[in-house]
Amino acid sequence: MDKICINIKNDFSDSPGARYRKDGPHSGQEFYEDKLKPKFDEALKLGLKLEIDLDGVWGYPSSFVSGSFGKLSLEYGADKVLKNIEFISKDSETRKYRIIEEIKNPTIK
Repeated sequence: MDKICINIKNDFSDSPGARYRKDGPHSGQEFYEDKLKPKFDEALKLGLKLEIDLDGVWGYPSSFVSGSFGKLSLEYGADKVLKNIEFISKDSETRKYRIIEEIKNPTIK
């Protein structure tokens, strides 16, 4: 195994929700706490890349993106996150770049 993978559609939801768990199902907070952070930590520990497949979902609300990827960036730093994550999206390059921009400049505090 040379990488650890998260397929958001298959491993989480095809309809990501809002920022916090209290805002409803499939929140950025839920994704961050239950999927993203544990898999990122595992990848770091094993010296592997975390590959995240963004395809097959209805869309990514900005509150979901900041509540998950923005939070990861605040915790670990943008350089470390971007060095250790690879985003896959055949559906939308724009989607990928929006998430990368959130990591570079988190809007969550």
